[in-house]
Amino acid sequence: MNNLVILGAGTAGTMMANHMNHHLKNPEWQIIIIDEREEHHYQPGYLFLPFDTYTPEDIVKTIEEFIPKEVKLIRQQISRIIPSQNEVQLATGHLIPYDILIIATGTKIAPEEIPGMGGSEWHKSIFDFYSFEGALALRNKLREWEGGRMLVHITEMPIKCPVAPLEFAFLADDYFKRKKMRDKVQITFVTPLDGAFTKPKATAAFEHLLEEKNIAIESDFAIEQVDNDRHCIIDYGGREIPFDLLVTVPTNKGDSLIERSGMGDDLNYVPTHKATLQSKNHENVFVIGDATDLPSSKAGSVAHFEAEILTENIMRYVHGEPLKEDFDGHANCFIETGEGKALLIDFNYTHEPVEGSFPFPGVGPLRLLKETRMNHMGKLAFRWIYWNVLLKGTHIPFVSARMSEAGKQFE
Repeated sequence: MNNLVILGAGTAGTMMANHMNHHLKNPEWQIIIIDEREEHHYQPGYLFLPFDTYTPEDIVKTIEEFIPKEVKLIRQQISRIIPSQNEVQLATGHLIPYDILIIATGTKIAPEEIPGMGGSEWHKSIFDFYSFEGALALRNKLREWEGGRMLVHITEMPIKCPVAPLEFAFLADDYFKRKKMRDKVQITFVTPLDGAFTKPKATAAFEHLLEEKNIAIESDFAIEQVDNDRHCIIDYGGREIPFDLLVTVPTNKGDSLIERSGMGDDLNYVPTHKATLQSKNHENVFVIGDATDLPSSKAGSVAHFEAEILTENIMRYVHGEPLKEDFDGHANCFIETGEGKALLIDFNYTHEPVEGSFPFPGVGPLRLLKETRMNHMGKLAFRWIYWNVLLKGTHIPFVSARMSEAGKQFE
């Protein structure tokens, strides 16, 4: 019996369990997925939880609901991967052999990387919304908060869903307007980048929205520490920005399992071939989603596109065929801008977000890099699609894993 082992039952791991269950119909192969958790979280929902748009019940389901019954689910903590022996060691000491390994262990926040960030004010006046616990605590804080200086802050790149901090700032503006207290809140977007985003055309659009919504921006801010007593953040140049409420995106790091296994870079991301999704160091190991060190966005749509390409490459590997270099870094993201509107961006390794129509050229109905109510409806519909289509490995018609240039206004 051959083992295909998947580490992690989050978005990417669950999709791969379903994809491989559909395609690897071979009695000589067993598919195993390992995760210590009992719950599957719809992580894009963390953005909405602080504003009481979603409830915890909208975000959390059980892992078993989405793992095919033919796939063996092992709910144990993983101690380490031993690639030299093609084995995964569980915390119990038990060894799981593999012939093919898929690493889908994701990324987590690491507030401890910045002095003072996870200190005495953590989840009191300093909050994250990249974890369920952080988003829930922030919801409770915002329900009673009477106003002041709010900072929406990014520690460093890369981060999971790089547009989410901007979305939070836009939604906060809308939230305080609806509570009729916007005049009591000063919102500042603080970023280590030299602008609002990593791509020029999108940056221009986002900075226009920040100005329109009276949200200040502090760029090129490389944080050194958080001063809990004085309620300010300090960068390496000595610049200080005071806050009453700090909503921060801490350093994002790959799972500590990768560090224990000696398979990652300084941030515990696994070196991965950017077009095939094969590990650069072990030919029978493949990596997907936020666990990779790829220069693509760490976002659910990326994991979805990767899963379709990785499935074909694993089947090619099983049959001894050359892998296809098909992943182009494709990502598309809805960006909530408040007041029932959203933007949509579609890009890849080589093409930045531009204006146009999606998914049908010239027809849409979604508009790229434009605020529309239809884009907002698309963002809200994504939750249903996530639970009922994406996790189950169902192909979405008209949305290709490789980015299409049709309908886009490239120069």
